[in-house]
Amino acid sequence: QVRLVESGGGVVQAGGSLSLSCTASTSGNNFNGLTVGWFRQAPGKEREFVGNVPYNGVPTAAVPVRGRFTASRDNAKRTAYLHMTGLKPEDTATYFCATTRLVFAGSDFNAYDFWGQGTQVTVSS
Repeated sequence: QVRLVESGGGVVQAGGSLSLSCTASTSGNNFNGLTVGWFRQAPGKEREFVGNVPYNGVPTAAVPVRGRFTASRDNAKRTAYLHMTGLKPEDTATYFCATTRLVFAGSDFNAYDFWGQGTQVTVSS
């Protein structure tokens, strides 16, 4: 069992930056070996993959956010981060973190086992 708590969401102007945190409480799971993924969902839209960071700390990012968003992690703190820069109004969504034991889970949200409750990010124009 992995319990995830996101934080750091808020309202920011277009062009601004925001960093989200995802802190894990694990029972029987080694956080260091988990891949942490980030997804977002806007009202009326499907859940969308944003990026992830596997155990080795090498992040991936989806094309719409590549060059603007970066996933990272601090295993000692059992916390993953999503650093967002150059925010656009279309980035407005609820952002979720999730974990999986798979290293190459990619964008398939069905591959992720545990999810946080989400944190709202609103980008004003």
